[in-house]
Amino acid sequence: MDTYVRAQKLEKRKAAGRHIPKKQRQFADNINMELYQHNIELTIDKVVENYNNQIEKAATADFSNYGIEIIDYIKDKASKMVYKVTKTMAKDRAINLMEEVGIPEPRKRYKQYPFQFSGGMRQRVVIAIALSANPDILICDEPTTALDVTIQAQILELINELKRERQLTVIFITHDLGVVANVADRIAVMYAGKIVEYGTSEDVFYSPAHPYTWALLSSMPDLDTKDKLEAIPGTPPDMLFPPKGDAFAVRNKYALKIDFEEMPPFFDISPTHKAATWLLHPDAPKVEPPKIILDRIERMQRNGGVNNG
Repeated sequence: MDTYVRAQKLEKRKAAGRHIPKKQRQFADNINMELYQHNIELTIDKVVENYNNQIEKAATADFSNYGIEIIDYIKDKASKMVYKVTKTMAKDRAINLMEEVGIPEPRKRYKQYPFQFSGGMRQRVVIAIALSANPDILICDEPTTALDVTIQAQILELINELKRERQLTVIFITHDLGVVANVADRIAVMYAGKIVEYGTSEDVFYSPAHPYTWALLSSMPDLDTKDKLEAIPGTPPDMLFPPKGDAFAVRNKYALKIDFEEMPPFFDISPTHKAATWLLHPDAPKVEPPKIILDRIERMQRNGGVNNG
């Protein structure tokens, strides 16, 4: 499970059952998030990668179907809130949610069983479950993994539509930069459990500053070129025994001596863009992004967007 999700679980355990006023909650590397609700668990919900386990675990255990699972989830959420929900109210809510996430004939299909749903429809059910408590923040942890390209696009469009209509903040955790380009307004690039670059989508795709971001973009498939994809050398560090200095240093061909000795702080590139790399220090030698990155940026500018590069 990703570092960010683990941090959220820790925050939930700390906050359970006590009042949290509007305030800044600090997460990794001084990136702050405001929480407005009286309980983090009611503010944040998540859509996880393994939708099969999330739904079918209950379905196989007690022979429930999708609709009942949603009802049970809604009632569980409601029990932690100030109002009570009857089974009839929960059923109506479940059917409305299934309709909202694009499941056809919800009054008929809520009675069906998990094996009767496709992978894409199962993921829509998971999204409906996550929406059942009306969260302000929706965490999507690899929600398109194991789905084909067409279904991926449909799920991404659904999440974007829900974000607009419900005024949701969506935290999208993914290794797929193509997905990032489709959904993100702001991007935090993480390596070894730490944020190494943060900025708007335009900042990160058009002006990447951290060598790890360069490496990720260099390994991103591009239909407009026959160039060989770049691989990131080496393997991620064992965080049980974290390395001294910058965790990416041993895999970074642009690493400076200080990278092996001291973790770099964040350097401001613009009011919206920052990166934790010693290459941004005023005394560091000037290093340009690799040619493959500069060529990609040029194509994106020429073709009119991140997804056209």
